[in-house]
Formats: sequence, structure tokens, C-alpha cells
Amino acid sequence: MKKYLLGLFLTGLFAVPSFAIDGAAVIDIRTAVLATQAAKDAFQSLEEETEYANNLEQARVLQADRQALAEKLQKEAETLSQEEIADMQRSIQEKSKDLEFIVGKIQTKQNETADKVFRDLNPSVQKILQELIAAKQVKILLGRENVLFADPSLDLTDDVTSMLDVAAQSE
Repeated sequence: MKKYLLGLFLTGLFAVPSFAIDGAAVIDIRTAVLATQAAKDAFQSLEEETEYANNLEQARVLQADRQALAEKLQKEAETLSQEEIADMQRSIQEKSKDLEFIVGKIQTKQNETADKVFRDLNPSVQKILQELIAAKQVKILLGRENVLFADPSLDLTDDVTSMLDVAAQSE
């Protein structure tokens, strides 16, 4: 009797996923929105802003300076005095702090830009999702980040991106 119940249980376990796929879909809304032409244009505009471009350049210079100091310290450590080593280490730490601050400013601007794109496109995203859910008879829509595996044919991300771009062109 136990073997029979175990067999039914295992059969049921493997049968459920085949039923669950019908009407299921996955999406990565973040990827769908950030892959649109509107998002690309917004980030291109951000890169053209003077303050942002200056921050990027300052980050590159700080990173290069820090790297050069670290390499010099590594190569010449045996010939340098303890005071010179301490000065170089202090300089590396200062450059690291400055770099961390600048990178924080850069990330803040990137996040602000992404948030604006999401706010601007949200009504269109919601409308498109409703249309796709109805057209594809989706009964359950899962975020791709919460799914361990999904057949690529269930992914609506590229459909949403394409439809957002089409909607933006017709405005």
C-alpha cells in the first residue's frame, strides 16, 4: 500500500508542472524597461551632462592614480622606508575614499535616471502587461528574479520592451 501511495505521489509531483505551465508567464520588468529606446536615450542624456561626465572622468583618474600607487608600493616596498610606505598607504586610502564618494554620486544619478524612466513608462507598462495577459491568456505572471527556471517561451520581457518602443514611436 505504501509503494502504491508513493507511486501516486511521485506521479502527481511530476504531472503538476506540466499543468502549471499552461497560463503561466515570467517577466523581468526592470530589463524590459531599461532595454527600451527611451531608457537608452535617458542614459545617453545623462552621460552628456557636464557634472556627470566630470564625475566619471574624476573616478577614472582616481582609480588610475590609486592603481599606480598600489603597484608602485608593491614593487618598491622592500626599498622604501616605513614612513614612505605609510604615506603611500595613506594616499591609497584617501584616493579610495574619494573614489567611493564619486562612485556614490554616479550611482545616485544613474538610479535617479532609471527611476524617472520607470515613472514615465509605468502607465504604458501596465497597459501593455494587461494586453499581453489577455492576449496570451496568462493566469499567473511571475517576476523572472523569483523563478529558478522557466522555458524561454514563457518570458514576456522582450515582448514588453518591443511594445514599449512601438508605443513611444506612435506618441
